[in-house]
Amino acid sequence: MNLILICKKAKKLMPFLLLFVTLSAQAQSVILSGKVVNNNQEPLMGATVVIHELKKGSSTDLEGNFQIKVPKGKHIIEISHVGFYSIKREVSTNDSNIIFDLTSEENVLDEVLVSAVRVKADAPVTHSNLTKKELEKRNLGQDIPVLMNYLPSVVTTSDAGAGVGYTGIRVRGSDASRVNVTINGIPYNDAESQGTFWVNMPDFASSTQSIQLQRGVGTSTNGAGAFGASLNVLTDSDSNTAFGEVATSFGSFNTQKYTAKAGTGKLNDHVSFTGRVSKISSDGYIDRASSDLKSYFLQGSYVDENTLIKTLVFGGHEITYQSWNGNDGETLKTDRTFNSAGALWDENGVTGYYDNEVDDYKQDHYQLHWNQKYSDNLSSNIAVHYTYGRGFYEQYKQDDDFADYNLTPITIGTETINSTDLIRRKWLDNDFYGITYNLNYKNDNWDILFGGAWNRYEGDHFGEIIWARYASDSEIRDHYYDDFGNKEDFNLFAKATYKLNNNISLFADLQNRNVSYKANGVQATLVNDTFNFFNPKAGINYNLNNNNSLYFSYARANREPNRTDYENGNPKPEQLDDFELGWRFNTKNIKVNTNIYYMFYTDQLALTGEIDNVGSPIRANIGESYRLGLEVDAHIAISDYLSVVPNFTISQNKNIDLKETDGTIITNLGDTNISYSPNFIAGNAIVVNPIEDFNVSFLSKYVGSQFMSNTEMSASTLDSYFVNDLNISYTLKPKSVIKEIVLSGLINNIFDEEYSSNGYMWGTTPYYYPQAGTNFLVGATFKF
Repeated sequence: MNLILICKKAKKLMPFLLLFVTLSAQAQSVILSGKVVNNNQEPLMGATVVIHELKKGSSTDLEGNFQIKVPKGKHIIEISHVGFYSIKREVSTNDSNIIFDLTSEENVLDEVLVSAVRVKADAPVTHSNLTKKELEKRNLGQDIPVLMNYLPSVVTTSDAGAGVGYTGIRVRGSDASRVNVTINGIPYNDAESQGTFWVNMPDFASSTQSIQLQRGVGTSTNGAGAFGASLNVLTDSDSNTAFGEVATSFGSFNTQKYTAKAGTGKLNDHVSFTGRVSKISSDGYIDRASSDLKSYFLQGSYVDENTLIKTLVFGGHEITYQSWNGNDGETLKTDRTFNSAGALWDENGVTGYYDNEVDDYKQDHYQLHWNQKYSDNLSSNIAVHYTYGRGFYEQYKQDDDFADYNLTPITIGTETINSTDLIRRKWLDNDFYGITYNLNYKNDNWDILFGGAWNRYEGDHFGEIIWARYASDSEIRDHYYDDFGNKEDFNLFAKATYKLNNNISLFADLQNRNVSYKANGVQATLVNDTFNFFNPKAGINYNLNNNNSLYFSYARANREPNRTDYENGNPKPEQLDDFELGWRFNTKNIKVNTNIYYMFYTDQLALTGEIDNVGSPIRANIGESYRLGLEVDAHIAISDYLSVVPNFTISQNKNIDLKETDGTIITNLGDTNISYSPNFIAGNAIVVNPIEDFNVSFLSKYVGSQFMSNTEMSASTLDSYFVNDLNISYTLKPKSVIKEIVLSGLINNIFDEEYSSNGYMWGTTPYYYPQAGTNFLVGATFKF
């Protein structure tokens, strides 16, 4: 009887017991959230998220975010997406800011090759990424530096004034020779000058998959090493399906661009081929600063489950009329576009121009990559490369001395002739070849990379007279000087990232770099130097919660002088210690990156403001100096149709106790501003998407005033400027053979600002490189 009574009472209490159990279970459940991105750190929409043990799942939204209600504790999550490799990872409900990186099946190269020089989104390294989609919107013929103009701390310039031809970039005040550039992990900077000449590869943006700009020292990389930034370019990934693409654009200054691309897609599931040819021409904003540019890009790939073999051949041929000289202040007021290059003078002034005062250079690149996956944890990459460059610049010289060309004087009757008008060519013929390699091991906590490279450069510099009014005893194609420069660069590095837990990760990077450089000749000082550099780096990343993370890093870089440094003095190698402290804030609608940097230099080879006879900047060791700055960049989605992308940099760039020598007199100038280093740089993009596939971007750039010398001479001031551009793109998707038609338009400098973005000092006289006023480019791309 008692048992029956107890059962009856238990039956009445059962609903309350079930409610208690349910509430208890719910009290133990939490929301687990995360984000899924691809190799370029772009959000992946529609990724499938599954926790098999709980038989629960979800999918990612437009921003790549997902949420699942789960019991507290640890769970194994599987993420999958069509066209990407699936991954499984154990996470805890205590974790914050969980990011899953999916690797594209079409782009194993990203995972294996670029991992040697690139960093991930949560790395303790200050960086920005540019995707193919972002590049395409403005790729209407201008060079890669110009397309990067709106990134934080970036200042760009163009010799011809309109972004076609010779262009340059500075990052945090450091010029292009201090920005280490790699293409698929292969060094691109010229080994001797350390400069980058994008004009040699016109329209390379059309074959670029993505770009990562690391500001400061960054991570260990192949090449001369970063002293202001490193720029890592990844070329086009393979396509699974056949495609064709034709693009054309035209605009101000008779600028025209024609591009054709095609790909076979995967043949027999393993082999694919892609190719591109381009032609760009422009008259330039500056008088006669014309450009005639041609380029090509070919690649073939073999891929199976564990192997990728990729061969690339690309290059270009540029013929540009020289516009290196700039204009002094008075000429700038009366004739902004005047170009003294090629001018023929007499006592009355300019009488005409030589029509072939050109720079003519060809460059071909060959790369072979072999990427191998041995297991889910272990992979490797090995690459061999060869670059062949050859070309000259041609000049008409009036009344040059015979002695400068090793010519003997001519005696006619009683008159002795010691000078002549002549046309000369200065040649550079060079070979650059080497090997890069790395081995990568990954598991849930460790990401370890061992790598290195060996590269050799062999350059022949020579000059020839192709015509002379008085030829003396010279013969056709005689060389009036012969120089050479040979350089070997060998480095080994080890990088490791360790996840202490899901909130804290540690980073370490050690590199040893050995450089030997030999150069001689009539015009070059005899050089036979060897350098051995040790470059340590370390950092920590701490995820405070789902929205906030902090990072700190330290990095050291050492760098050898370049050829021009040796020709202008007895340079010492330079050293940089870079400290970076950053905060990243990330929500669905607001993303903010803030960092403070302190870059301390010993024997920095700073720009003096002077240039040599081919427009190359002259540098000199200045003892101790530093750059201290604050960088902020953000992406704010105000609505589904409107977003704002601002950035700014506030900095102090100082030489410490700079000393100036005038003969035997040494003057201490105290702390002065480092040349070409504005204290304030800002950029902004207002992006409007009123309808699908229609994009309007209003772009703004402000660059503060700067000095063109280290002595703060008032005449060397380069004024601040504020420039605005308007970029419009609209994609049509007709249901026919043509899959897409992309219409693009770009109005540069819409408020017609008169400004100069670069300059130099000739003695005490400043010279400037004026940039174009309002100008436009429009284009159409047809995709098949």
